[in-house]
Amino acid sequence: MFVVAALYKFVTLTDLPTWQSRIREVCEQNGVAGTLLLAEEGINGTVAGSREGIDALLAFLHSQPEFADLEHKESLDETNPFFRLKIKLKKEIVTLGVPGINPNKQVGQYVNPEQWNELISADDVVIVDTRNDYEVAIGSFEGAMDPKTQSFRQFPDWVKANLDPSKHKKVAMFCTGGIRCEKSTAFMLEQGFEEVYHLKGGILKYLETVPKQQSKWQGDCFVFDNRVAVNHDLQRGDYEFCPACRGPISAEDKLSDKYEQDYCCPRCHDQLTEAQRARFRERQKQIQLARAKGKRHFGGEG
Repeated sequence: MFVVAALYKFVTLTDLPTWQSRIREVCEQNGVAGTLLLAEEGINGTVAGSREGIDALLAFLHSQPEFADLEHKESLDETNPFFRLKIKLKKEIVTLGVPGINPNKQVGQYVNPEQWNELISADDVVIVDTRNDYEVAIGSFEGAMDPKTQSFRQFPDWVKANLDPSKHKKVAMFCTGGIRCEKSTAFMLEQGFEEVYHLKGGILKYLETVPKQQSKWQGDCFVFDNRVAVNHDLQRGDYEFCPACRGPISAEDKLSDKYEQDYCCPRCHDQLTEAQRARFRERQKQIQLARAKGKRHFGGEG
């Protein structure tokens, strides 16, 4: 079984190329694949490898003062959900697009998974899913508001249009692994909201911690790797990636007349230009040729 580790930490980093080189070396030496983002504000990403490989990477990170208290979430899969290693330098490790938002200065109140059910069951609490529409579509918590955003950059405008600090006194927020809530709660506090809570460790930690029979989670949880989604047992779900928009495709989606196998799904069908369709068809052709030769086409998979 491969260990899949999702991790992030907001911390001030300098000399990003050196960090990139050091982390890459540790990953390559231990057979770890996946994607990690580095920015001056910290680290974020998901990686996978053997138990020994992931432990070696975590040991290296924990040995560095900047990442000594870094936390991560784990799940298992029979195959490595990543085909290669990517370590990218970015302006933000999660892009909110609002200057000056710094979770190292202020964030909402953390709520452990064990206390989350009680919080979101209260009548005076507004529950907000900070993820994008295609993620919310396949699973969310009971009673959560869906901002219907297509990117995290749209979230601040949604808050300004739909939430009022004078009316919504208590707001509970959640996301996949916790990182988006770090920035969204920091933003909410700057907007004048006083009681802002977020699920510590995100949905993945909740699914890992709370027994299914006590769970208020409904559906699957979208993940950003080739598993597409995981169920409450953190096992691979029944979705596939759309080769065009990279959103999840369900069995129901495949029945739509806007689903084209290997090209597009109902969600992106009407948004694609003819040039994009031609490019996706050519990419799929190359993927199929690579498969026929027993190879992986890394430009289209993983």
